[in-house]
Amino acid sequence: MKIAFLDAATVGADLDLSLFAKYGDFTAYSGTDAEDFESRTHDCDVLILNKLKLGAHNLPVCKRLKLICVTATGYDNIDLNYCREHGIAVCNVVGYSTQNVAQITLAMALSLISCLKTYDNAVADGTYSRGRTANILTPVYHEIYDKTWGIVGYGNIGRQVGKVAEALGCRVIVYKRNPVDDAECVDLDTLCRVSDIISVHTPLNDESRGLIGRERIALMKKDAIVINVARGAVVDEQALTDAIKENRIGGLGVDVYSTEPMPQDHPYMTVAGRDNVIFTPHMAWGSYEARVRCCEEICLNIEAFLKGEKRCRVI
Repeated sequence: MKIAFLDAATVGADLDLSLFAKYGDFTAYSGTDAEDFESRTHDCDVLILNKLKLGAHNLPVCKRLKLICVTATGYDNIDLNYCREHGIAVCNVVGYSTQNVAQITLAMALSLISCLKTYDNAVADGTYSRGRTANILTPVYHEIYDKTWGIVGYGNIGRQVGKVAEALGCRVIVYKRNPVDDAECVDLDTLCRVSDIISVHTPLNDESRGLIGRERIALMKKDAIVINVARGAVVDEQALTDAIKENRIGGLGVDVYSTEPMPQDHPYMTVAGRDNVIFTPHMAWGSYEARVRCCEEICLNIEAFLKGEKRCRVI
């Protein structure tokens, strides 16, 4: 059996990927451009990938392909209809980054609500040292305790964020397409209107694309903090940028973008570096521990497939 990891750089250079070699002839490529795709995949039985797009535009050259393993929970980069029609199994990885994404979500929320960037800069640029008082208390910042935290999408990550938020004393409300009994579920407009912190954890699909748009952003509190660690296209990126520029929301934390890497002409770049904005390079899933778990889960998916079993099967 021949296996290729087409964009291995996306899981970091510090992992030992030789664990995949026990299943056959394994090759890891840092990245794969369109011109290299056919030569690297035409005789592969299994493809491992993270962000590479697969569909009718390139999969026809994969004559032996039986299994696609996505090193992520989201699989919107795979044409499932094509794979279904051609008998290609697709597996994702679930739960490997739950703690990690919740950690980064919390870090963004705490930093933004506490104005930590501003206060750090006040020390770094000498403002504090030149002052005549023992402290600086502007801008005004707030406790997270007793705030309302709205969670958009209530899967594994959303639930973990909810647990953390409740532990900090927040009221947690949830928007979920199919409401559940173990959470305070509300409609999305209500969530946007009453939440002090809004974090987005829903997968990208036809229904969620543009879910947080200009009209819903207009419903938000003037000091609301918005955090997107789901997919870039779930929100209207231009509308969020405008809201920051016009001081219509209090803060913005983002780890995901509609185009990755984020291009220099992306709307967010016009507000990057502001004290009430945190942009990170799609790293919220990628602690060392989470990446090790991810690769181990891929191994289990391959083993299940070879045994004729279904594990983490999307199709």
